[in-house]
Amino acid sequence: MRVDKFLWSVRYYKTRNIATEACKKGRVRVNGHIVKPSREVYAMDQLEVRKNQVTYKLTINDLPKSRVGAKLVDIYRTDTTPKESFEAQELLKFSKDYYRKKGTGRPTKKDRRDLDGFYEEE
Repeated sequence: MRVDKFLWSVRYYKTRNIATEACKKGRVRVNGHIVKPSREVYAMDQLEVRKNQVTYKLTINDLPKSRVGAKLVDIYRTDTTPKESFEAQELLKFSKDYYRKKGTGRPTKKDRRDLDGFYEEE
């Protein structure tokens, strides 16, 4: 089975086109090598998928005939992603909380004073 089709069928990507683009951009590795979307994968291959700033590590157990339901995904792959990857993502979320959301308008007087205070400290 093609690697892009496998990633789509085990629900790592919503469409095959997105899975293909990820392969072309070098975000998918099979057994440590960056691969093209047409690369064939087999049982017991090691996959590394970089998605949302997390590198997922998978071992292929079996190949599905077509896209499978979310409850059946664990039959076809074993997820060996280290927990540190997810913890780093949580820290990144906390660091982004301070910044203003896009589309919230111009900075207020309080925001400007905070910035002025920050620059005066240096």
